[in-house]
Amino acid sequence: MDVITSVTEMQLWSREARKAGRVIACVPTMGFLHDGHLALMREGKRRGDVLVVTIFVNPTQFGIGEDFDQYPRDLEGDKKLTLQVGTDIIFAPPVAEMYPHGYQTFVTVDKVTQALCGLSRPTHFQGVTTVVAKLFNIIQPHVAVFGEKDYQQLVVIRRMVKDLNFNIEIIGYPIVREKDGLAMSSRNKYLNEEERKAALCLWDSLNRAERLYHKGERSAPRLIQEMDNRINAEKLAEVDYIRICNAETLVDSETIDGNAVIALAVRFGKTRLIDNRSLK
Repeated sequence: MDVITSVTEMQLWSREARKAGRVIACVPTMGFLHDGHLALMREGKRRGDVLVVTIFVNPTQFGIGEDFDQYPRDLEGDKKLTLQVGTDIIFAPPVAEMYPHGYQTFVTVDKVTQALCGLSRPTHFQGVTTVVAKLFNIIQPHVAVFGEKDYQQLVVIRRMVKDLNFNIEIIGYPIVREKDGLAMSSRNKYLNEEERKAALCLWDSLNRAERLYHKGERSAPRLIQEMDNRINAEKLAEVDYIRICNAETLVDSETIDGNAVIALAVRFGKTRLIDNRSLK
C-alpha cells in the first residue's frame, strides 16, 4: 500500500491505472477509521480492481465554532486498518494541497441541502460537495462508496454526480452499528460513559417508530412525537431535529405513502450524533 499526499502524483497514478484497464473504487473519509469505514472499503474492493481510500479532514465543511481543530486524527492507526482490507492507495493530502493560496471555487447543490442538517449547518454541504468534486476530479474513480449513516450527504452527492455528469457509480452502504445499536461514528469517542449510554435512545426511538409504522401508522407527526418523547426522556439529550421525509427529495412528509426516511440529529453534551431509518 502506498500513501500519496500530492494531487499531481495522485492524478498520475489514476491515469496509469485507467490506462491499464483497472476499475478504480474510492472511499472518501476524514480518517480516524472504525469498522464502519472498513465495511465501505470491503465493498469498494468487491466492486473495483484497485481501491483508493482518501483521508482528509476537510476544513470547508466545518462551520464557525465546530470541531475542526478537535476532530480526531490518527493517520498511523488508519494505515494499519486499511491494510486489513487490502487498500491499494491512501490519498492523504495536506490542506494546502487541496485549498492552495487564492482558492475561491465552490460547488453548491441547492434544494436537498436546505433540509435536515442543512438547517443548523448552512455551509456544511457546500464544503462536502466541493471537496468530493475535487476528489473525484483528482482520483477519477469508476465507483465510490458512501455510508448510509450520513444519509443526506449520500443524497446530495448523488444529486451532484447526476447534475454535473460525473461518470461515477455512487454506492450507498447500510449503517454499521455497535452491538448495542449505536451507529458507528468517529465522533462517538467524544461521548463520556453517561452520554454513551444515553445515546442509545436514538436506536430505541427509531425502533419504536418502525414498529408503529409496520402496525399501520402512516402519520409522520405521530411517529415523530413518539420518537421525540423517547429521546427527551433522556436528560442528556438535546434534539436538533427529527424528520420524516421523502427518501430522494428530503421534503417533509405528513402522510407516509411511499419511500420515506426517518432522519434525526441529537446532541449529547458537545457531541452531535445523526442516525436514520428507511421506511418502505
